[in-house]
Amino acid sequence: MSDLTISLEPDAPEEDVRAVGEGLFAYNRRLVGEYAYETLRFFLRDEGGAVAGGLVADMLMGWMFVQVLWVGDAHRGGGHGSELLRRAEAEARQRGCRGMWLDTFTFQAPEFYRKMGFREFGRIDDFPPGYARHFFMKTLD
Repeated sequence: MSDLTISLEPDAPEEDVRAVGEGLFAYNRRLVGEYAYETLRFFLRDEGGAVAGGLVADMLMGWMFVQVLWVGDAHRGGGHGSELLRRAEAEARQRGCRGMWLDTFTFQAPEFYRKMGFREFGRIDDFPPGYARHFFMKTLD
């Protein structure tokens, strides 16, 4: 039996949280070699400079993961979401990514992503209750 313990620590020191991520990255590098992890941020701003929308994505191992894509209610329907996603895709291509992936909920934008060329590769029903969580991907040729 080991002397290890498991503890729930909501306010754990940031260096402990970082140690967990660094441990996983070190393990991954032993198996797949060196790779970069980078977060990209695109913003839609109004004439006063306030954030009216944006897209936040992570690039890892040749794929871009779109964490968040949001356009404020006052600016929806004007093609801004499509343009944010196109800009992210162009950046992914320029940086040599093989593809992009993301998740969305039924009450958010699954049809939007289908129109943008993404295909659904997974789904969790009743998450949250009465809806589903959809996982989409798009390969970049």
